[in-house]
Amino acid sequence: MRKILVIEDAPEYRELLTALFAGDGFEVESAENAEDGVALAKSFAPDVVILDIGLQGVDGIEVCRRIRTFSDTYVIMLTARDEEIDRLVGLTAGADDYVTKPFFPRELAARVQAVLRRPRGGAAVAGASTSVRVFGDLAIDPQARIVTLAAVELELTKIEYELLDALTENPRLSLSRQQLLDRVWGDNWFGDDHVVDVHVSNLRKKLGEDPKNPRFVRTVRGFGYRLGDGASA
Repeated sequence: MRKILVIEDAPEYRELLTALFAGDGFEVESAENAEDGVALAKSFAPDVVILDIGLQGVDGIEVCRRIRTFSDTYVIMLTARDEEIDRLVGLTAGADDYVTKPFFPRELAARVQAVLRRPRGGAAVAGASTSVRVFGDLAIDPQARIVTLAAVELELTKIEYELLDALTENPRLSLSRQQLLDRVWGDNWFGDDHVVDVHVSNLRKKLGEDPKNPRFVRTVRGFGYRLGDGASA
């Protein structure tokens, strides 16, 4: 049975979401504050977390960051605001999707099903090479899912790793944002393709990239991304 954790301080939304997902056959737990939510995320190990961004006290952004330190569960954020900056902050914290209140319950249920159809972190891509890929001082081990830079292991999120995996699998190939969405988020994803740029930006920071002249992840203007010329094998 799939498990959903609802972290929401408004009782009417908490009850609505609990009933909605229990009716869809999920095992559901709920929390009304950040501390209980993070504790349940550890003990309950949900497949999806529905997280209100506007929690009292410690907000949903910080809760998402804390969850991301120990879990790659899918996180869908709820907010009463629909501003670009809120979406960017939520995505940067590690959220997978973003829904504005008020929402249609069935739309949220559809988004949950969409994220659950994405490949999980350990999913192998058919035909992908499992040998270690070396590009200068960057090494990617697809079998162990380990990335090292100058012999130091990098702590990448699931999405950051899969973006780098996609770009290094065929080093001479440029990938569009849509191709990366299909590969990393799954072809059932529906949402803003700006999510790719947010996670690429985070990946570049961990790779120590010069924003003006990145070595490893280069932008193909108006299209997407490719492996940089400076990452010579």
